[in-house]
Formats: sequence, C-alpha cells, structure tokens
Amino acid sequence: MGKFKSLIPSALGGLLFLSAGLTGCGNKSTSSVSAPSVDPNQIVMLKGSGATFPAPLYQKWIQEYSSTDDKKNIRISYDSVGSGAGVKNFLAQEGDFGASDAPLRDDERQKFPENRGKPIQIPMTGGLLVFAYNLANYEGLDDIRLSRNTYCGIVTGKITKWNDPAIAADNPDVRLPDIPLLFVHRSDGSGTTFIFTSHIEAVCPDWKAGSGKEVEWPIGIPAPGNEGVSTQIQQTAGAIGYIEYSYSKDKNLQTAVLENKSGNFIKPSPENASKAFVGQTVPDDFALVIPDTESPDAYPIVGLTWLLLYTNYDDPSKAEVVKNFVQWSLVEGDESASTLGYLPIPDDLQEKVITTLNQSL
Repeated sequence: MGKFKSLIPSALGGLLFLSAGLTGCGNKSTSSVSAPSVDPNQIVMLKGSGATFPAPLYQKWIQEYSSTDDKKNIRISYDSVGSGAGVKNFLAQEGDFGASDAPLRDDERQKFPENRGKPIQIPMTGGLLVFAYNLANYEGLDDIRLSRNTYCGIVTGKITKWNDPAIAADNPDVRLPDIPLLFVHRSDGSGTTFIFTSHIEAVCPDWKAGSGKEVEWPIGIPAPGNEGVSTQIQQTAGAIGYIEYSYSKDKNLQTAVLENKSGNFIKPSPENASKAFVGQTVPDDFALVIPDTESPDAYPIVGLTWLLLYTNYDDPSKAEVVKNFVQWSLVEGDESASTLGYLPIPDDLQEKVITTLNQSL
C-alpha cells in the first residue's frame, strides 16, 4: 500500500498526520463493506463529473464496485472533464456528485442550491504532480534535476532552451540538447492547475499569475485535461509540463527530480509524496492544501482530491448508494489506489469521513 495509508491521525476533527509508521504499511481493515440497502430489483443510476487528476482511479473503483453480484443493479458513470467544469456541473445540479482537486471556495459555496442542503467535500485520495518531459530521443536524460529557481524560470518563460545555463548547473554530468524547451499547461479549469499554481505562487518570486483552477499563463502550449497535457508532451520533442503522477507512468514519460524547500532533490514517487503529509492537520471541512511542504525528505508538489456531494438527494436510494460507494472506495479500494500510484486515505481519516457521511446523508 502507499505510505500515506500508514500515517495515522491523532484525533477526529482536526486530524493530525503523525510521523510514526512511515517505514511500514497501515493495517487494512479486515471488515468488508456490505452492499447498499436498496431494492435489488431497482436500477440506481449515479452520474458524476470533474477532476482528471483522480479519473483513472475513479474509473477503476467504479468498475470494481459495480462488478459484484450484489451490485448488478447499480450504474455509476464518471466524466473526466476537469475540476472547473465538475464544480460548475455540481452547482448546477447536473449530476449526482462532482469531483475537484481544489476545495470549494466561499463564492462557490454561496451558489450552492438551497434545496440540496449543504455541500460536502470528501477527500478520496492523495497524489503528486510531476514535471513530465520529452527528451526520449537523447541518451542519459532520464531523471533530469530541476532546482526551484530553474523550474520557476521554466514556468515564467525565462528559460526557453534545454541547454540553458540554469538547467546545465542542475545537471553538470549530462549533455543537454540545444533545442527549444516547450512548456505545456492546462487549457481548462483544473484542480491540477490549482495544486500546481499554489506551489508555484509559494515558491517563485517572479510568478505574477497567482493561483487557481484557471490562471493567465505567461507562456506555453495549452491542452485539455491531464490526458491532453500528457499526450501533448508525449508527441512533442522538447516539451515539459505538469501532470498527475499516474499519467506519466501510463505513458512512460520522463519525470524531473525536484528540489524541495530544504534544498534536497527528491524523485517523484508515492512514498516520497506521502512524507509531505506528515504533521499536517486536516480541518473539519477536509480542505487541506499544502503549497510547499516543510518536510526535508518529501516530494514538494502534492495534494488531495475531493468528491463533492449533496446533503439532500431527492431519491433516498441514490443517497444510500453514494454513501456506500464512498465508504467502499475508501476502505476496499486502497489497494487499487496504491497500484495506480495514488495515496490511500489513512484509517482514522476514513472513520471521520464515514461519520460525516452518516450524519449528513
């Protein structure tokens, strides 16, 4: 299992991830989640949309959840459209749930339809963003190192060639090609962009675009979704861009080793990303954001991703299935999360989430 699973919170309500147990995996609950209490002859259909960051995992969970004989009457679909569109669809009641890598803003909460109660944002998994790049035609250029000053120069447009002196200084033992460096970014409203720009805003003094699901990029090639950005990088020699870790693994893209706040160069991996959550307190609304981890051994660009739920569902069967699917995903779906390179939610935070669901739905 992913190391995030092994970080055990200290209490419910303001959960603190502790440093104990980092060398081992957390204990998986031996109890299974029973099927939802709905009429097995009733077809229950759930539709959701949103973040591309967790889409491979959500699709895997949906397939596994719906495949058992006791859930043959349940149909769940998820449209990977980006966090921005997912939040808009959720607020417009165009579906039964939304998904976002950015917690709901106050102005978004104010638009929440009164007939649906209060919005609930549930953390489903953690993950990491990578600088993926395409120098596949050149030997010895896997695991390029990028200092903070260097990747700030890339996103602000100051660095435009792969043999720029800043990149060369980070990688003194390799021969860098004299070719254009082409930065690829998201074209759509994106929680991945929120995580990325929250980090860039915290790290890069010359960054002027702020942070959010959408920003005015000073340079770059736009592409939709993690799918689009990873494909653009794969098809473009000299390209570099930010994507969720599992997309880089799926397309076998090269990824950069990044300097963290402590000056250490850290390879992107779920294990190194999980260390960023050590010592972090999860607020009661689960809206934990970590722009720049203090952990000296942690990979620096990480985040959570949330499902967005209504308090009130017109159909009680939908409310029951939503609650059951979330619980099953957290408790039974952790192995799939780890396999795909995500960070499973710790047991005590699972309990807090399930308590919130039982009290709210």
